[in-house]
Amino acid sequence: MVVAGVLHEAAVRDQLPRLVPTNLVAEPTPRGSMAAIGLAAAILERRDPDALIGSFAADHVIGEPEVFADCVREAVAVARSGYVVTIGIEPTYPATGFGYIRVGDPLAIAGAPHGRQVRSFVEKPDATTARAFLQTGEYHWNAGMFVVKASVLLDLLADFHPKLAAGLRDIAAEPSRLAELWAGLTSLAIDHAVAEPAAAVGRVAVVPGRFTWDDVGDFDSVGSLLSDVAAVPGLKILGEVDLVLAKDATGVVIPGSGRTVAVLGLQDIVVVDTPDALLVTTRERAQDVKALVDLLKSAGRIDLT
Repeated sequence: MVVAGVLHEAAVRDQLPRLVPTNLVAEPTPRGSMAAIGLAAAILERRDPDALIGSFAADHVIGEPEVFADCVREAVAVARSGYVVTIGIEPTYPATGFGYIRVGDPLAIAGAPHGRQVRSFVEKPDATTARAFLQTGEYHWNAGMFVVKASVLLDLLADFHPKLAAGLRDIAAEPSRLAELWAGLTSLAIDHAVAEPAAAVGRVAVVPGRFTWDDVGDFDSVGSLLSDVAAVPGLKILGEVDLVLAKDATGVVIPGSGRTVAVLGLQDIVVVDTPDALLVTTRERAQDVKALVDLLKSAGRIDLT
């Protein structure tokens, strides 16, 4: 089942032609990850009261898929015991752009030798705090991957946010009312809505993700996944190389409008050229693009968000 924004519905159907039409849910407007995941869970709960679901972002890059599959199998075993299970990424550096999971005692659950209790979820730390986290060995990156029984997820949501849980179940019962009911749903991230409060009462577990992972969360991440252009060391291009003219420049260029993009004497730059907008920033500030999106929303420019 795929949940996507209504603006992406046609593209998803084109890219996944074998997807059953009723297994694509198009959100009329963004209402946070809890509404998106919760609606999918509510639909699946009605199809099968014992349904166990896994929620994974579509844009993450995962290495070692066989290791990832083993981690998911362990998460399934733990989720059958009634836990909300997250797959935590073993940190490789003191990242400040991710939330963290503090792990607790091992769980004695058959089929899940690496399962651990979750003590708490921690917001994105500063650099000093992140370094301290790594030194303890008690923390994993929060990748937003969850495995849980659909009914458990919705019942926990009903404990913490009863109106939101009821609204999602109402939509699942009457899909024709999606547009009517969706706007009234509270916009929340699943971490704040369920994971954090459920961890506080001992209902969340973690399976360490023993695989390489990148959330491709910004254009700096995109650059780390690309190879340098042979003629211009340090420059990464996503798109038609012939559309980029570069000298003494490093960074990431995405020529998406069809016109030539020229960069000269700039280091660690990010240039994203699309038919409707041009973004110019640095790799260091790439994660701050959301601030521009917020400015566009406040100005009513939803056509660009």
